Amino acid sequence: MVLKKRSVWLMVAAVIAGIVLSFAFYIDKVTVSASSIALSEQGWKANFSEPLKASAISDGTIYLVDQQGKKTNAKLQLTQNGHSVKVTGIKPGSYILHIKKEAIQGGFFKSMSTSKLSFTVHKDLQTVKSEKQLKDYFAKLKKQMSQMYTDSRADSAESENSMDSSNKSALSSSGGEADHSETNNQVEGVDESDMVKTDGKFTYSILNGRVIVTDIQNPANMKKMAELSFDAEFYPTQLFLHENTLIVLGDRHVPYDYEETSGKVSSKMMMPVNSSTNVRFYDVKNAKNPKLIREIGAEGYLNGARKTGDMLYFVTNVMPNFWAMEGAKDVELRPYTFDSKKKDKVSSMPLSDLSILPGTLEGTYSVITAMNIENPEQSQVVTKGYLGGSNAMYMSKEALYLTAPIYVPSKNDDNNNAIDRIWNPQETNTEIFKFNLDGTKVEFVSSGEVTGMLLNQFSMDEHEGYFRVVTTKGFAWNTDELSENNLYILDAGMKKVGSIEGLAKGERIYSARFMGDKAYMVTFKETDPLFVMDVSNPSAPKVLGELKIPGFSNYLHPLDENHLIGFGYDTKTIPGENGSQPRTITGGMKISLFDVTDFANPKEKDVEILGGQGTYSPLQYDHKALFQHRGKGLYGFPVTLYQGTNKDGYDQYAGEGAMMYEITAEEGIKQVANMIKSSKQQNEDWEQLVQRMVYAGDTLYTISMKETKSYDLNTFKEIGVVTY
Repeated sequence: MVLKKRSVWLMVAAVIAGIVLSFAFYIDKVTVSASSIALSEQGWKANFSEPLKASAISDGTIYLVDQQGKKTNAKLQLTQNGHSVKVTGIKPGSYILHIKKEAIQGGFFKSMSTSKLSFTVHKDLQTVKSEKQLKDYFAKLKKQMSQMYTDSRADSAESENSMDSSNKSALSSSGGEADHSETNNQVEGVDESDMVKTDGKFTYSILNGRVIVTDIQNPANMKKMAELSFDAEFYPTQLFLHENTLIVLGDRHVPYDYEETSGKVSSKMMMPVNSSTNVRFYDVKNAKNPKLIREIGAEGYLNGARKTGDMLYFVTNVMPNFWAMEGAKDVELRPYTFDSKKKDKVSSMPLSDLSILPGTLEGTYSVITAMNIENPEQSQVVTKGYLGGSNAMYMSKEALYLTAPIYVPSKNDDNNNAIDRIWNPQETNTEIFKFNLDGTKVEFVSSGEVTGMLLNQFSMDEHEGYFRVVTTKGFAWNTDELSENNLYILDAGMKKVGSIEGLAKGERIYSARFMGDKAYMVTFKETDPLFVMDVSNPSAPKVLGELKIPGFSNYLHPLDENHLIGFGYDTKTIPGENGSQPRTITGGMKISLFDVTDFANPKEKDVEILGGQGTYSPLQYDHKALFQHRGKGLYGFPVTLYQGTNKDGYDQYAGEGAMMYEITAEEGIKQVANMIKSSKQQNEDWEQLVQRMVYAGDTLYTISMKETKSYDLNTFKEIGVVTY
């Protein structure tokens, strides 16, 4: 009898445990992300993975107190369907936002990752005051990152390429009437670094870790004039040419000094190599004998570099090893800089040159370096570091814009669920930081947030005091919550004044271009919609027309104010097998000529398909690979060709080289030269791949790792070759 009663109680206990376990299973953890710094003019915002109740503010389940613990008169507002709380009308000082569990919709089934959010409000951007402030910032960041998974940076696979500023820049930014090539820049008067530069007499090329100077004045008898070789610690990546100064930007990897410490692990042992972007200045007045005159550097990987007039600007991204703060004795949280003019060793940046940007809580610095290069041997170098990180970069003559992701907390956040991290990357919005440029003075102006992620620099544009940007919200592969695409316009103070939202649901942006009062955007999933948008009225932008065609464009380039050239891929649909859904796959490289004379009815006036599946060009991910001679209407690019089928039914490698087209509004797309070297081998030879094409006078030059070839720019007959 006793055993029977005991069995019954065990069964009851098991049932109760099961109910409790099931109940716990349905409890969702609510995660929150918010910045620790805000500016009084812009306000402060917190993002929640679950929506707050509409009555959360009025019923007092969410409220704000000042540093004395008193409730404030600041305005609290729910936005984004309750997923965000925005606070405005706040004076400088320290504040804490209190969130009760009852504030969350369905709060009985929710658990909060935190119930208090502290932040500080300043009138203007402040420099870091002490090492303690810096340590406190990273400690808070580390705590927040441990509460929500951040492996979701996989969303950056939706990123990186380039764009334009006005009709004028779109039509003349690449030196159409010059007697030699210039880089295909986004903004007129703002030069971008590249792997090849020319002054019409010499080419300066980065080839296989070296910089080669080639005399091209006699196309039939070109000569290698000089070679800049580097030690194993420095690898050149980008070039500028400024009068008689060659500027070489590169990655420099320097091993830390290993230091043994008693009791605790040394931070220098935990990170054996650090990386910086170093810039070397060479006097090339005598091209046979380039002379190194100075070297400067800033810690981090190069985000972007620009040259306007006599000014050089470059931005690096660096994340200090703040994860080692607990176990290491002395973690350096400041970026370092280097200047051969001052000393041979690197030095950490002073706190007075570091600031914390509002709106984000990021562990990455954006380090901005400015230098007048009229006299590079003696010029002052000014470097500032901004905590807040940066992804894409856009620069006009007057301003520099950097973007940083704002992670939107997800209900799927689960540190223990690795599968979720892989298949559900975290959605982000974008914070855009604006800096005014005045010589070496780089001054933070303001920041603004937009919904969604940027594709690349061509997602951004500045025109007549307004900043325009296009974004994709969500992920195109997510069938549960369809992605959508947006356009936003911000004023000079980075406040949103106009928008178009909800375009092309279920698709993402593949390319964009701004041309004065018009914006063009290509999205894709199964077809290629080209959107034509009127942005002449910043407060009321509107869609004028839409064109749907097979394929998509990775890069849009202006031909004239009524025509665009699109470079991308052709696509085809493959029927599904055994009742499965049909698949869309890429085919050959596609060139489209778009006629937007009638904005409401854009047309694909002409099209060219090159090769079969596998054919590609660097132009499809790097706009600087485009060759153009506007005076002759010529457009060319390097290409690797696949065509025909092998025994397994796949398109096979056929050769590499370059193609040249004459593209005009009147005649459309006409192939004028095929400089592809056919091959019977099965695989590509990367040393033979053409990297860039340039011209000087009436001669065209193709540059690969092994050689430079010259061609008559009128007949395209080969003239000469120089090998390296």
